[in-house]
Amino acid sequence: MGKKREREEAAAHYGGDRMDEDSSDDEDFDMVNVDFEWFNFDAEIDFHGVKSLLRQLFDVDATHFDISSLADLILSQNTIGSTVKVDGKETDAYAFLTALNLREHSQKPAIATLSRYLAGKAGTNDALAPVIPPLLDGSNGSAQVGLVLSERLINMPTEISPPMFRMLIDEIEAAVEDKEPYEFSHYLVLSKIYREVEPEAELRTEERRGKKQKPDAAAVWHFHPEDEVLAKHAVAHGAYTYSNENNGSAESKRAFQEMGIKSQGYLILIEAAKWKGAVEAVEQYLKPQ
Repeated sequence: MGKKREREEAAAHYGGDRMDEDSSDDEDFDMVNVDFEWFNFDAEIDFHGVKSLLRQLFDVDATHFDISSLADLILSQNTIGSTVKVDGKETDAYAFLTALNLREHSQKPAIATLSRYLAGKAGTNDALAPVIPPLLDGSNGSAQVGLVLSERLINMPTEISPPMFRMLIDEIEAAVEDKEPYEFSHYLVLSKIYREVEPEAELRTEERRGKKQKPDAAAVWHFHPEDEVLAKHAVAHGAYTYSNENNGSAESKRAFQEMGIKSQGYLILIEAAKWKGAVEAVEQYLKPQ
């Protein structure tokens, strides 16, 4: 295995702001410096942390998937992707990033279920139509889709993201040199957005569920700011509605909708030839000031 894959950790220092509220002078604040460390996945340590972040990534639709099996699969390819931690290797991850070969693992039930789900969701938005052929391309086709899964705890600084993407590029290049199955034709980024909605109007859309809908004109925000940059390099990108959106099981979901905010899944399909340029653009966009 090449030396460039033998990464135990990489450290960077970013300042996270924590306001020290003072009624006499609201400009007073304390700076809290936090050291973030990057590690390879470790099956003995990272299962519960990665599983928790996967649930957060899939939002209310997490119940559709075997999250434990997905976490095990991510940990099994420990040199592809990384975790970010604060208090050393033995602690839970605050963030992670990886890429899974959907064809290589197509016979695994967890991946088969996820691929069908994503293809189905892409079919509900015309903007995502180009996503469907690579996802459904069987063993006789030419597409090799790398599913990029990335999530982090809320309020983590965005600056942690570019090093993770850069290391992923290096790790995949090394894996290809080692004849491992990571020579992708496309990268499919699974993420989330949230948009403004009118709560009353949202109630009337339930009868249209499952049909193709035009995205509304309401303001859209990305949970991951880097997605806005990645989308500019994409073959296709767009949102989809969660299957469990209106099942009433999530208190936080109802609270969001009562405030006129709706979260949705989001897909970004990028050709492999444009992936490195997309990551370089992310690095420039999120460069620490």
